[in-house]
Amino acid sequence: MSNLPKELKYSEEHEWVKVEGETVRIGITDFAQSELGDIVFVELPEVGDEIEADEPFGSVESVKTVSELYSPISGKVVAVNEDLDDSPEFVNESPYEKAWMIVVEPSDSSEVDKLMTAEQYQEMISED
Repeated sequence: MSNLPKELKYSEEHEWVKVEGETVRIGITDFAQSELGDIVFVELPEVGDEIEADEPFGSVESVKTVSELYSPISGKVVAVNEDLDDSPEFVNESPYEKAWMIVVEPSDSSEVDKLMTAEQYQEMISED
């Protein structure tokens, strides 16, 4: 079973969301990084960019493939993890801690409620 922190919410596109007061922190799940293999490059938006739910906000490049990152919610990017420029391997080593990708001020916080719990996400990835 992959590592799924219970306090996070999850999207069908394998992003995790952590609610932190007025903002949400977003990254990709342990399952996603294991499917992708060794991450060599992460492309993220700029602070101030507006992102839309279910639309790409960046991409991760692994030795095997390039995958779009789909935003689980709409809002404004208020922080970007610059460490991933130099250390994309954090995505493999620490998907929930060091490899958070962006922090967003949601335009509609109810979008978070529509995301999956850890249990629901585990069920979804078990079916694949």
